[in-house]
Amino acid sequence: MAMYKVEICGVNTAKLPLLTEEEKKELFDRIREGDQAARETFIKGNLRLVLSIIQRFSNSGENIDDLFQIGCIGLMKSIDHFDVTMNVKFSTYAVPMIIGEIRRYLRDNNSIRVSRSIRDTAYKAIYAKEAMMKESDKEPTVEEIAERIGSTKENVVLALDAIQNPLSLYEPVFGEGGDTLHIMDQISDKKNKEDSWVEEISLKAAVDQLSKREHKIIELRYFQGKTQMEVAEEIHISQAQVSRLEKKALRSMKEYLR
Repeated sequence: MAMYKVEICGVNTAKLPLLTEEEKKELFDRIREGDQAARETFIKGNLRLVLSIIQRFSNSGENIDDLFQIGCIGLMKSIDHFDVTMNVKFSTYAVPMIIGEIRRYLRDNNSIRVSRSIRDTAYKAIYAKEAMMKESDKEPTVEEIAERIGSTKENVVLALDAIQNPLSLYEPVFGEGGDTLHIMDQISDKKNKEDSWVEEISLKAAVDQLSKREHKIIELRYFQGKTQMEVAEEIHISQAQVSRLEKKALRSMKEYLR
């Protein structure tokens, strides 16, 4: 497409170099020896690959420069993790890595609009963390990551939190035999434990008409604020059964109050 033969992030896409397989192999040998110049050459020689991939996301509505930068992060990760002994072409390994990086970016970016500077800090921190783990074989601290990218600990934490994809309380986490457990089912009801909302809104009669087991589940869940897993352990049934009986009890109470 002609639109991609322009300057993106300061790169003239019409003049990007191409590397032969022999050149790639030679560069990789030098990269493994710590040659940073060879790494830069290899990156530049594969920018056309990034461009070909971001064309797939041309209808996403995102800035082309942003997609290109994120694609380049995926490319660099591919270079750092590629194993020449796998006997596959680098492009075969890199394409899904680059696509995955772009998709994560689009997912995070579409949830909550985050400023470009914060996103840049977050992605620098992520890349620095991976590089540092590869170098020392241990997870770096936030302070170490901040020092590596020339930022503060507070800014790194803020940036990483900002790009996290928020989850719905109704996000399914497990399914068994048609009974789906959601995130909200794993959360203790601390407020209800203190305030006992069932009594406050006069639902005692609706609770009393439940079966003995359903009554027990409602009591443990909404009076004592226990999770479904805790309830399951106490009454000696599976969490899936607790979920099913709880839903049945709530439907019964709803019908009773109509």
